[in-house]
Amino acid sequence: MMTTHEAFLDYAQKTLGAAITASKIEHDEVTLEIAREHWRESAQRLRDDRELAFAQLIDLCGVDYLTYREQEGRTPRFAVVVHLLSLRHNRRVRLRTFLDDDQPVLASLVPVWNAADWYEREAFDLFGFVFEGHADLRRILTDYGFVGHPFRKDFPVSGRVEVRYDPEKRRVVYEPVSIEPRVLVPRVIREEGYGGRDS
Repeated sequence: MMTTHEAFLDYAQKTLGAAITASKIEHDEVTLEIAREHWRESAQRLRDDRELAFAQLIDLCGVDYLTYREQEGRTPRFAVVVHLLSLRHNRRVRLRTFLDDDQPVLASLVPVWNAADWYEREAFDLFGFVFEGHADLRRILTDYGFVGHPFRKDFPVSGRVEVRYDPEKRRVVYEPVSIEPRVLVPRVIREEGYGGRDS
């Protein structure tokens, strides 16, 4: 049995091989970066290998690194992050894979863990990620007619449409946003006029 993160990481690297593009132990957690083309097969191995036995998918989410990629030297904008739990070995692991900016497409993990179903729908809805092999990939949190993906960092804060009830039409109507974006300029306090003192 692997008792340390280092021993687990060593075994995972031997088991998954070239599928792992990077790894780290940080804040008492192991993170494995998986090549996009090996995403599903790596997940299957992590679940089926008796020494790993990650039988439970805890979370799957999307990440938009739009504002961080210059700071960290990262070129891909989007990533999918998964948290797994091995009940047999009382161990957790984080998986991350990067997606193409233009076509964020990734193999679905639903055939490996059923729990990925609604998480992948959420990532599709909020980030626009497409999960190949997902049987029912449709919006889950926004309206079916919603335009765009609200968790992308370049999505306008005010949105693109607003919803209101029209009493004359007796139904909900969608209209372009009527809020004018404004730039707030901070007020500058000059030393000479501060606190009523004369200079």
